[in-house]
Amino acid sequence: MDDEINISTKKQIISMRNRVIHGYDKIDDAIVWGTIIRHLPILKKEVTVHGYRFTVNG
Repeated sequence: MDDEINISTKKQIISMRNRVIHGYDKIDDAIVWGTIIRHLPILKKEVTVHGYRFTVNG
């Protein structure tokens, strides 16, 4: 992650990524979905402030 971008949950994002990548067979879908619903809007605001575009490709 870019050190110039102030992301309030940077350490938690990295931790979640590591859990998903390395422990995918032990991941609870409800926890992942809850994290997305609660934290993605905040992350979007923090990233957008720095001029980055936030898009989701479906």
